[in-house]
Amino acid sequence: MKVLMLFADEFSYTVTTKTLQDFEDASGSKTFNDVLVAFVQVEKEDEEEVSKKVKKLIKSIKWAAGKNKTKNVLLHSFAHLSLSKAEPKITKEILDKAEKRLKNVGFQVEQTPFGYFLDLKLSAPGVSQARIFQDL
Repeated sequence: MKVLMLFADEFSYTVTTKTLQDFEDASGSKTFNDVLVAFVQVEKEDEEEVSKKVKKLIKSIKWAAGKNKTKNVLLHSFAHLSLSKAEPKITKEILDKAEKRLKNVGFQVEQTPFGYFLDLKLSAPGVSQARIFQDL
């Protein structure tokens, strides 16, 4: 699993093109403030270790959120950090489990629409902890 975490003063998306037909329909736009955006790529080899990978993802997000003094998290499936890609249903399962567990410990968590291309807008501060990449 690869994760690129960006702390954003403001982050917004607009739904554009559906790429995976087996997932919920979505439309519209949404804006978030003071949010840690986690661009998550679940890899093929992660499919055998779902629980372990969820735990590592949560630990990384909690650490990065703490460094940026936020409890706001946005999970975004991002299949551009590695050539290895897990099945979409496994990726969605990992994101759903991470969302639920983070909410259980007091985080405000949402996900971008799964299986869509999105127009993105990002305003991020120029500090080192606002941009973190991890290979989990």
